[in-house]
Amino acid sequence: MKHFNLLKGSLLAAAAVVAMWTPHSASACTGVSFRAADGSYVVGRTMEWSSFVMDSRYMVVPRGYTMVAQTPSGDDGMKITAKYGYVGIGVLKDNLLAEAVNEKGLMGELFYFPHYGVFEEYNPKYNATTIEDGQFLSWAVANFATIDELEKELKNIHVVPYGRGFGTAHFRLADATGRQVVIEYLDGTPTVFEDKVGVVTNAPSFEFQMLNLNNYVNLMPGAAPTREIAPGVELRPFGAGSASLGLPGDVTPPSRFVRAVFYVTSARQQPTGHDAVLQTFQILNNFDIPVGIEYPDPKVMPDMLSATQWTTAVDLKGLKFYYRTQYNSTLRCIDLSKIDFSTVKHQLRDLDLIKEQPVEYITIR
Repeated sequence: MKHFNLLKGSLLAAAAVVAMWTPHSASACTGVSFRAADGSYVVGRTMEWSSFVMDSRYMVVPRGYTMVAQTPSGDDGMKITAKYGYVGIGVLKDNLLAEAVNEKGLMGELFYFPHYGVFEEYNPKYNATTIEDGQFLSWAVANFATIDELEKELKNIHVVPYGRGFGTAHFRLADATGRQVVIEYLDGTPTVFEDKVGVVTNAPSFEFQMLNLNNYVNLMPGAAPTREIAPGVELRPFGAGSASLGLPGDVTPPSRFVRAVFYVTSARQQPTGHDAVLQTFQILNNFDIPVGIEYPDPKVMPDMLSATQWTTAVDLKGLKFYYRTQYNSTLRCIDLSKIDFSTVKHQLRDLDLIKEQPVEYITIR
């Protein structure tokens, strides 16, 4: 296992990554995070997938629940028994867990990572300690209370590619202490990056995304100063935010990463976890992606409102899991502190993804 506390590597390596990168029409998830003045730590993300509706369901998993991981051969993999109860969202109506948080405040999220992730080659003799990448989060939140605990056990599992052709993934983990990391399998072994900016998107690697921030060293909140460039010729901003001119607005992962870092680091700190949750959803509005810009031929566009199928925010101190969907922007919340994970039944429930947004009509007299 490799561990990156400070960024390592070379600009030449980063340039090679950029040269290899090819866009993918379906991967555009964005993650942000905020710490409130009361010590609350809120982590939020959008889930984009513009090819089809992902049949997303939230799940509640009790302590003691056992699942058996899948392997590419179809044989049973690692047996995962939940030491901690957790709540999460599964997609494709199987065991592919896209994100989850457990009763101790450890949460994890899966982000699409095409062309860059390289998981370990599957070997049947390790089936007892093998999981597919789509079950990595189930293993994480079922077993650990903190990232420190999880990190010590990474070397003891074998993570192999999800065997249904959806590409590779990387993972963001955060815990109630405020530590946040991105875990990427770049050469078959896990690399742990300390995510001190609290942002994650997709490919290329997290190391590249951090190096790329140096291209935007001139950006800052506020207004650029008025200056005279020649006698009687004065340049002045047209309006607010002129010091952020040049902030990328496209939906590629590197541009979304830069934009998310700018919004996260320039946002005002909120007093409470609840306020930080509302701020998280407001900022993530900037990353909703309409279906259309990813399809050069409008005839092949799916019949979907948006590529952004759902958005979440999780208060890791308050143990509250909030979500909204593309058709219903009403915030819904699962309060983990009110769940008895020793007696609750394992359950899966649809997110009502295609339930249309209710409209409240105002009567004028």
